[in-house]
Amino acid sequence: MFDIGFWELVLISVVGLVVLGPERLPVAIRSVSKFISGAKAMANGVKDELAHELKVQELQENLKKAEKMGMEELAPDLKASVEELKQAAADVQRPFAENSQSPITGDKTTSSSESSDDKAESRSEEKKPEL
Repeated sequence: MFDIGFWELVLISVVGLVVLGPERLPVAIRSVSKFISGAKAMANGVKDELAHELKVQELQENLKKAEKMGMEELAPDLKASVEELKQAAADVQRPFAENSQSPITGDKTTSSSESSDDKAESRSEEKKPEL
């Protein structure tokens, strides 16, 4: 990945040992390895997400081509394939549509804050001494 040979690795180890010392070198190596593994995981996640998006785009393009050809001219087995493609595209887009359609409601928070304000006022009235 980094195209580092054996002697470069030895040189880096010796410099790290001199600079950090024997007590802090293992901790530094662990933190660097965690950083590298995190970067790899993030890159793999991005790569998988892009591949998924490309598949979705390819499905949509195939659907558009099928619609342009005309559904009447297609053979029954091709019509079944087109229906499967439509179903797959709908299944892929359904989670995104559900997330975008669920509104964030603030009614519960306002009603609870109002009731807590009322409770605070009643407590303060109880604690006031009568003159």
